[in-house]
Amino acid sequence: MEQEFVSSHGGTIAVTHLGDKNSALPHVIWGHGWDQSGAALLPMAESLGRFAFSSLVDFPGFGRSPQPPEVWGTAEYADAIADWLRSLPPRQLIWVGHSFGCRVGLQVAARHPGLLAGMVLIAAAGLPRRRSVRERLRLSLRRRAFKVAKAFVPEGPGRDRLRSRFGSADYQAASAMRPILVRVVNEDLGDIATKVNCPVLLVYGSADVDTPPELGARFQALIPKAELVVLDGFDHLGLLHRGRHQVVHNVQRFLKSLDRQGAR
Repeated sequence: MEQEFVSSHGGTIAVTHLGDKNSALPHVIWGHGWDQSGAALLPMAESLGRFAFSSLVDFPGFGRSPQPPEVWGTAEYADAIADWLRSLPPRQLIWVGHSFGCRVGLQVAARHPGLLAGMVLIAAAGLPRRRSVRERLRLSLRRRAFKVAKAFVPEGPGRDRLRSRFGSADYQAASAMRPILVRVVNEDLGDIATKVNCPVLLVYGSADVDTPPELGARFQALIPKAELVVLDGFDHLGLLHRGRHQVVHNVQRFLKSLDRQGAR
């Protein structure tokens, strides 16, 4: 295992490499979810060791990587990653992302065509949720309550406490990364998905309420070369833990399919 820090677009990316970098195996780049780091994907990368050389990134603002110099969206994250990928020795590059890492992967593939040979997107986010009437009503009431409450609380610590109270768990934990979180979660990557030309495997858990499988079906309809797999009984994070062996099995299958396509 080898670690390095990469400077790109004014940001710093901590990268952990796993395996023989001089082998002829595909190079898999692992992009983690929000409020995580590359360590969250390390068990899967280790399981894939006989089939790929792996690099696990800590996106700027997460893990060992300092915050980006500005309020980045997924496009800025993707451009920084893409510049680093271009500096690597020529090799088949495969992106494997989870949640937020899928958002970045979609932007890399769309904004830098030809750079990636394929992508595996696990519990991909990036499309507006389709909510029930009850969910929409609850969300509307919560937003209205926050709007009324903040009218009586000036900007400062009190307003910050209100934001924490009414915000999501990710928002409450984001601290200095909140402006980036707000920008990212408000991005609609539907148009971006249509510009992805490499083969894509979409993996979702049937019990995922954060990024439900209906998002996968919509991404499959948007991405020209996409396959959707729904793993029964796993939620958003369960795919990385109890479900990781099934996920890795599907990643292996995907890598083999890319090899067959390259041999034609």
